[in-house]
Amino acid sequence: VQLQAFGGGSVQAGGSLRLSCAASGRTLSIYYMGWFRQAPGKEREFVITVKWNSGTTYYADSVKGRFTISRDNAKNTVFVQMNSLKPEDTAVYYCAAASYRLGILPTAHSVYDYWGQGTQVTVSS
Repeated sequence: VQLQAFGGGSVQAGGSLRLSCAASGRTLSIYYMGWFRQAPGKEREFVITVKWNSGTTYYADSVKGRFTISRDNAKNTVFVQMNSLKPEDTAVYYCAAASYRLGILPTAHSVYDYWGQGTQVTVSS
């Protein structure tokens, strides 16, 4: 599976951005698809993900009510609408996809098998 991320950029606090991630290759193996982020000097952290078949979503507490994930199964693409952005949302955002495994925890970095290139999101105060 190959992942290509689009979107990102620079906005002022309170603004909005939209990220998208298109999957290609063995897309039938995708079980979860979502986003992590990494700020300078910090570890990569879970942001948001969607269970590919059912559409069940999972959000980090820090983005609940502000970020929304959606998917287009026909295009093998996920979208993240990021509203009410804060300076602490500044990070490199990585798209990721996980294949099925028993007991998979969708918020864990370690279960994601495939990663896209990062895209920078910068929120200024």
